[in-house]
Amino acid sequence: MLDARLGISGQVLKAAKDEGRSALVGYLPVGYPTVPGSLAAMRALVEGTDGVGVDLVEIGMPYSDPMMDGLVIQHATTKALERGVHTHDLFTAVETVAAAGATPMVMIYWNLVYRYGVEAFARDLAAAGGAGLITPDLTPDEAGEWVAASDAHGLDRIFLIAPSSSDERITTTMGACRGWVYATSVMGVTGARAQTSSAAPVIVERARAADPSLPVGVGLGVSNSDQAAEVGAYADAVIVGSALVSCLISAEEAGNDDLRPLREKVADLAAGVRRTGR
Repeated sequence: MLDARLGISGQVLKAAKDEGRSALVGYLPVGYPTVPGSLAAMRALVEGTDGVGVDLVEIGMPYSDPMMDGLVIQHATTKALERGVHTHDLFTAVETVAAAGATPMVMIYWNLVYRYGVEAFARDLAAAGGAGLITPDLTPDEAGEWVAASDAHGLDRIFLIAPSSSDERITTTMGACRGWVYATSVMGVTGARAQTSSAAPVIVERARAADPSLPVGVGLGVSNSDQAAEVGAYADAVIVGSALVSCLISAEEAGNDDLRPLREKVADLAAGVRRTGR
């Protein structure tokens, strides 16, 4: 019997754990370098090299006032907005990832969902094959409308916890999640880092103490195979964004659309999460 609380995306994390590894979650924004180019890049995330890619694709919807995105992701999302990305492109990206054989999650700032209409957004996301939303600026105590809509359409709810979160807040947040919980391993904005945060294993330990039944994904800073193996030793999912987006920026700056470096980066990260037995 499937655990309803794990939802769609949590089952993917559980399947990876059953294989003795952490799941790999790859973030890319829709619309960069172009909408078709972003769709091709998302397919490359799924395929990797030799068919080994990410387990979940975190599709970012560009936003004019991102509070968490680091400079690399801000660069890409700003270009995407300038080039005319629209919300309907997000649903196309969801369909593309699902058709490629991976589970699509959407990372989106809440104002965009609110403006679209919460019920309508949930309906259209489910129809496109999306698993649910990661909402970095929405807290559970303000999420009543989203809880109702996600319940109605069978969608996952991924809220965030941070090193600064109190034990009470961690418990409340995890209780509102369906699928897994997103643990930010550093304070501040996203971005690849030379070293993973020492706070990461601590926030995972605190999350497991609050609710051992809910998988924990760790994001912010992972950029290579060694870091993926390190984080994958204790987290249920390793989330990578800036390191992948950087591959697309480098290709555009070089005047090409070569996705081989992106595929190679995914293969490197996928090897990392498979290198550490759990």
